Amino acid sequence: MGAFPGLLLAWTPHHALHTIAPLAGVQNQDSQRLLGFLCLRSENLLVFALGIAILGVCHYTLTVKGSHLATHGALTESKRWSKIWVLFFVEVCTSFTAEHAKYGHVKMHHGYTNVLGLGDSSTWRLPCLNRYVYMFLAPLLIPIITPLVAVERLREVELRKALRTLGLISLGLYSHYWLLLNVSGFQSPSSALACMLITRSLLAHPYLHVNIFQHIGLPMFSRDKKPQRIHMMSLGVLNLPRLPVLDWAFGHSLISCHVEHHLFPRLSDNMCLKVKPVVSQFLREKQLPYNEDSYLARFRLFLHHYEELMVQTPPITELVGLQ
Repeated sequence: MGAFPGLLLAWTPHHALHTIAPLAGVQNQDSQRLLGFLCLRSENLLVFALGIAILGVCHYTLTVKGSHLATHGALTESKRWSKIWVLFFVEVCTSFTAEHAKYGHVKMHHGYTNVLGLGDSSTWRLPCLNRYVYMFLAPLLIPIITPLVAVERLREVELRKALRTLGLISLGLYSHYWLLLNVSGFQSPSSALACMLITRSLLAHPYLHVNIFQHIGLPMFSRDKKPQRIHMMSLGVLNLPRLPVLDWAFGHSLISCHVEHHLFPRLSDNMCLKVKPVVSQFLREKQLPYNEDSYLARFRLFLHHYEELMVQTPPITELVGLQ
């Protein structure tokens, strides 16, 4: 396994954090979002629908791709600017708390990938819902649930940070609402709020699905017998094929390069794509799994085996002879 740390050292210093360039899908968001808001002024149904699509994709580019990279510090070398980007993408755009995003995703999920009770993606399980409600209807509530969960978790942070988070979340939501009224020309608050919900839930289904497809159903480990990191990541992470819209809105590190992202979490989105052939070749040469599957195949698997995957406690995998 000695060659693998060398791969990390070879790529990380010069490419992972050098500039803001990794956020390729966010660089032109201002002009694209303005176009989307202007399209909503049109009485033509196709132009209006185009505006909804543009705003929806831009929203997820900021809230998923932007927040994910910012949380990992993969946008800039500057610690000061890294903190600013986290607050902007996570709190202003996503309406969530920066502290809980970093703790839950970076420390727990990445630190203990597929370890039961720690980084096992159990926050995505809702056993009270049946398969059809969960897979088809529940995603529509994500834009409403997210800020509510954020407010509930503010009880756990100090007052200064709680007030900051409330202010930034309010700023993000009100800015969206104000632009719909004053740029898109919506005549009533209810229509503007309805448009906010539609655009913020446009890609909610693939967002929820991707979060469960790439870990749940793969080997899970116990806290006291978790394997070495290389085995944990190769066994417990799965790549989906490249999908243009999701690549743009969610990023390669969440779609087709998720294995690479878990091995090198501070690599930029584009660099994950570049190291993908090296990582896949290395794992296969070492006879380690390199999990890949299609979106449709995973969707069918979860729909047909929902009780086993999303309701019941997953079995623990023990690796004999690899420790």
